[in-house]
Amino acid sequence: MSRAARQLLTAVLACTAVALPVTAATAPTVVPSAATACDTPWGSTVERVDEMGGGPLTEVRTGRHDCFDRVVYTLAGPPVGYYVEYVDQVTQDGSGKVIPVPGDARLLVRLRHPAYDNSGTQTLVPPATAGQPVADVTGYEALRSVVYASSFEGDTVLGVGVRARLPFRALVLDGPGGGARLVLDVAHRWT
Repeated sequence: MSRAARQLLTAVLACTAVALPVTAATAPTVVPSAATACDTPWGSTVERVDEMGGGPLTEVRTGRHDCFDRVVYTLAGPPVGYYVEYVDQVTQDGSGKVIPVPGDARLLVRLRHPAYDNSGTQTLVPPATAGQPVADVTGYEALRSVVYASSFEGDTVLGVGVRARLPFRALVLDGPGGGARLVLDVAHRWT
């Protein structure tokens, strides 16, 4: 190696050695945001899809997540029509009877899907009666109850009791099989 090449290599190595500590010392500290904050920029106003539903409601289940609690309504087929809003009280379609829904705030969930088949047999498993809880939400941060109200003239009404008027979102997912799911997420707090 020539003297000029050695001097160039020495200069490059010296610059690299000096630059590395400076770069490392001035690099910003990155704090994972997922550990400190929840991204739930939802609201608390009506969410709806004005569509007459397809197959009947077959199951209601719940789940807990780091930033929100979830209710999943499984439907035998799309399209999915729904209406979700905060109400003072949940009432039974047809009779107007008030259905008790434990919680400091109540979400009315109206599915444009029956909870019965063409012969009138209830499709919700396990079968439910008005005012009966359809999921156990003991220990959940946002949810206090999920209660069946009625299934009348093709619409099924359920009440979701919530700790307070918290932000929520409703979304539709495909499956299982040829069915669909309405997913209701309720945030643990306002962000």
